[in-house]
Amino acid sequence: MGKVKIKKSDIWIDMTPMSDVMTLLLTFFMLTSTFIKNEPVKVNTPGTVSETKVPESSVITITVNPVKGSDGKPTGDGQVFLGMSNADELGKILDQMYPELAKDANLKYAFSSEAQFGVALKDLQAYLSLNQEGRSKILLGQDPRIKAGIPLDSIDGEMSEFQRWISASKAVNNDLDLVIKAANDTPYKTVKKVMSELQDMSQSHYYLSTQLDGSKVTAARSYIEKSTGGSK
Repeated sequence: MGKVKIKKSDIWIDMTPMSDVMTLLLTFFMLTSTFIKNEPVKVNTPGTVSETKVPESSVITITVNPVKGSDGKPTGDGQVFLGMSNADELGKILDQMYPELAKDANLKYAFSSEAQFGVALKDLQAYLSLNQEGRSKILLGQDPRIKAGIPLDSIDGEMSEFQRWISASKAVNNDLDLVIKAANDTPYKTVKKVMSELQDMSQSHYYLSTQLDGSKVTAARSYIEKSTGGSK
């Protein structure tokens, strides 16, 4: 009996609908994504067993960084920097803190585009007059012309510059959350000073930014199971 030969034909799949779907998905993610600004000052936060998530939007990030000497070791002092992701709100904050400076559109734009800022008000104009690379060098302590860090000390019993920045930020958006981010080797006295400044302003609710440490979580769970006889 002869074999029946099946005629082979090429299979053609129209990929146009898939291309349209991919384009729509790409457009959707681009429009809904929040682009994170590059922060010049990065800190290595300590490990923790807490799984509470820190808000990612509508926050004021208070970065506390240790001051290091020429030998690369911490001197025992700390620097404070502030950061926000909303450029429009940053511009409004500058309007309150330094209205004369905010009248300069170029300087206001430079401030609004900052991921972090942290110099004294008297040096803010000179700081914003630099390009982005120059401002990053100031914050990283690589340019001694301008001292990095927002002053925490009050003058003549008035609010410190740090408190004034926080107050102006809250005036622009009272729903902003405060997040304190400190490095492992940050002097405790500086972190305590920041907390005391916030407490003096009746700002007692804030987050501490840490990294989830898997080994500590495992050890904590093991300890709980042993101490409770296996029950949680």
